[in-house]
Amino acid sequence: MNAQIEYYENKLAFEIDPADLYDSLRNREGVIVIDTRQPQGFEKEHIPGAVNLPHKGMTVENTRGFDRSKTYVCYCDGIGCNASTKGALNMARLGFKVKELMGGIQWWKLDGYATEGTAPFKGTGIDCGC
Repeated sequence: MNAQIEYYENKLAFEIDPADLYDSLRNREGVIVIDTRQPQGFEKEHIPGAVNLPHKGMTVENTRGFDRSKTYVCYCDGIGCNASTKGALNMARLGFKVKELMGGIQWWKLDGYATEGTAPFKGTGIDCGC
C-alpha cells in the first residue's frame, strides 16, 4: 500500500492536468508555463502567457534570469510528443522545480481553454478574478 501511495504522490508532484494549470494561472500561484516546441508551433498557437523555450536549447545561460521560486510547467503537442518530458528533465537538471502538463496543448484545448497565436483556439480565457 505504501508503494502505491508514494507512486501517486510522486505523480501529482511531477504532473499537472489542464484544469489545475488553468486554476493556478488564474489565481496567480507562481507558475510559469514553458512551451518546449519549436518556434513555429509556438507562433501558431500556445497557452496564454507561455514562453517558448524549445527543449533542445535549454541552457544555464538562457535560463539564468528565471525565478527559481516559481514552478515551471512544460508542455508540447500532446501524448504523441515527448518534448515536454525532455524539457521537464532539462529544467530539473538545471535546478528548477518543474511539472509536465498532461496531454499537452491538445488536452488544454480539449478541456475548453483558449490559446493565443496566429491560429488561436477560442475557449475560456485566463482572467484574474481579483
